[in-house]
Amino acid sequence: MVKSNSISNDLKRILKAKHHDPFSYLGVHQDNNAYVYRAFLPKASEVALKVASKWVKLNKTHADGLFETTLKTALKSQAQLQITVGEHVFETHDPYTFGSSLTQDELYLFGEGRLMLAYKTLGAQVMQQNGISGVRFAVWAPNAERVSVIGSFNDWDGRVHSMRSHGSSGVWDIFIPHLTTFDTYKFEIRNRHTGAILVKTDPYGFEFEQRPGTAAKISASHHQWQDKQWLESRKKRDWLHSPFNCYEVHLGSWQRNNENHFLTYRELATTLVPYVVEMGYTHVELMPISEHPLTESWGYQTTGYFGVTNRFGSPDDLRFLIDAFHQANIGVILDWVPGHFPKDDWALARFDGTALYEHEDPRLGEHQDWGTYIFNYGRNEVRNFLMANAHFWLNEFHIDGLRVDAVASMLYLDYSRKAGEWLPNKYGGRENLDVIEFLKQLNVMVGEDFAGVLTIAEESTAWPAVSRPVYLGGLGFSMKWNMGWMNDTLSYIEHDPVHRRYYHDKLTFGQLYAYSENFVLPFSHDEVVHGKKSLLDKMPGDAWQKFANLRLLLTYQMTSPGKKLNFMGNEFAQGREWNVNSSLDWHLLSPDYVGNEWHQGLKLATKDLNHLYQSLNALHTLDFEVQGFGWIDCHDSDQSIISYIRRGLDNSFVIIVLNFTPVLRNAYRIGVPVAGQYHEIFNSDAACYGGSNQGNGSGLTTENIAWMHQSQSLEITLPPLAGIVLQLK
Repeated sequence: MVKSNSISNDLKRILKAKHHDPFSYLGVHQDNNAYVYRAFLPKASEVALKVASKWVKLNKTHADGLFETTLKTALKSQAQLQITVGEHVFETHDPYTFGSSLTQDELYLFGEGRLMLAYKTLGAQVMQQNGISGVRFAVWAPNAERVSVIGSFNDWDGRVHSMRSHGSSGVWDIFIPHLTTFDTYKFEIRNRHTGAILVKTDPYGFEFEQRPGTAAKISASHHQWQDKQWLESRKKRDWLHSPFNCYEVHLGSWQRNNENHFLTYRELATTLVPYVVEMGYTHVELMPISEHPLTESWGYQTTGYFGVTNRFGSPDDLRFLIDAFHQANIGVILDWVPGHFPKDDWALARFDGTALYEHEDPRLGEHQDWGTYIFNYGRNEVRNFLMANAHFWLNEFHIDGLRVDAVASMLYLDYSRKAGEWLPNKYGGRENLDVIEFLKQLNVMVGEDFAGVLTIAEESTAWPAVSRPVYLGGLGFSMKWNMGWMNDTLSYIEHDPVHRRYYHDKLTFGQLYAYSENFVLPFSHDEVVHGKKSLLDKMPGDAWQKFANLRLLLTYQMTSPGKKLNFMGNEFAQGREWNVNSSLDWHLLSPDYVGNEWHQGLKLATKDLNHLYQSLNALHTLDFEVQGFGWIDCHDSDQSIISYIRRGLDNSFVIIVLNFTPVLRNAYRIGVPVAGQYHEIFNSDAACYGGSNQGNGSGLTTENIAWMHQSQSLEITLPPLAGIVLQLK
């Protein structure tokens, strides 16, 4: 017999929701030659147990909801109960008669930081156990005395579904039968040191309720992917020598409906996808679409790393959108934020009452600029969380690349900190050794498991070999944003043309390091917010000069070596700064808008540049190699003109000449490498773009005059504030 004081003590801990192992008391347990069955159901007035096809009424042995009976033999299957609550009678199975379906291999690999499919182990998994449908919940909370699943199915009562502890792994689990995708849930955690009760949303939750609610939703996918051909071609794609021209999009403010409501993922599949195809982009980059509470954070303060934001629909709706992009031959890059997380008390912050995902010491664990916590990358389970999250997006949503946000803030222990506000590494340096190892592991995993998928670092310092393979000592990213090029270029173009001669080196300096990394040339969202003005508004001069300067800037970007990225609105000269709470100013393109021809012209110029970049081997195949670029003349600072050659793998070439002053240059001589006839295949000053229509429409024939270290030369008409592209016929 079980001693009565032991039973009484167990029951007392059950009633107070303090029991770390409720499975040892509830369910079926042998008592000498008989079996005792116990169920704790605080809301029930009557409970019956099915035994050999008959319902046996249980005795209520405690007023707070303990029901018991004695059985002569063990149950042959999971306990089936008939429960009466008020006037309502329903049937279910008892969770405490199901064993754990977690394996020792899963727990071991998770503890080692190597369980890449952790999102199929932890969280809420819709599954069958012993032929019965339900949901297995699992959560990592090593400093908990007790963890319970609370939800819409148990009146958020932490006493009812206390979970099973898996010892030193820190993992807890329980299988609850008959739940549906309509049910919401959280975890209630009692800290073992302080006794404090915390209510937390699921770190591995796939879906969440609408704001301001914070509960996770049970979720299952039913999407049937139609992108097999895309995925197969992606594996074989030579991305180093392929065009990459990315359209950065914030889904909530790209376009809205007539009531200023968000477009859904499925609506975006019929609007955004054809627009991206029409404009000639090769990829879209979605700003963070993980669940986040505050729209104004743009998604960068994530509370649900495995959850798709429900602002625009369900996870399957997002799959539908990505599938539509793939069927249109457009790749999808996800803006991914493994560098920090917000302090919301219902999410990851101090998850089990301790600094679990973050560092305890604020000199390591707090990001001062953003008011967020920094992940503890040296902890295996935390690193596993992030690695599995990357795997999740690539595997479950067929994402084609991860743009990793704020890499510089991760790499440096003293990032944005004064002396005394940071702790050095074990060698006394400022480098975060745990982050270095994490990023290397991440990039190796992506390369091994997802052939053809890209990783792109937003890294703003001169950290070496960011986009070089791990086996060569690099961090292993595919590409890196060229923040130096972006800052120099915008700084230059913002000067009045009369002064640009004094800043000519800002156009030429970048070639000194242009091939040290695989660079992306970005004009991102960060450059058109917080008082920085829109790209159009950065341009000096009157309206004509502003638009001409912007067409020239985009021509320079699209013909320079490096892959490309532009934020939405850049392509049609959005006039005001980006506002996350409203649509882009699409009315600027309307025939009813006075001045629409300027914006229509810039949109057409962008479209033509994008298609030119894709179609010309010379403009993309050697983006990362010095053989793909050569100066014709980088010294003409007095006239603010630069000219260069772009070459392709097939030995084709084009000539680019850019005039950064509003002065028309007639009979301007440039050197060219090959004799023959050249024709102008792009001119940003064309009348259809809103320009003055000066150029070389009739074609050009070389003269046997050596010039600028070239054997041949041309006399060209160089339009004001414009760029031209010449090709040998």
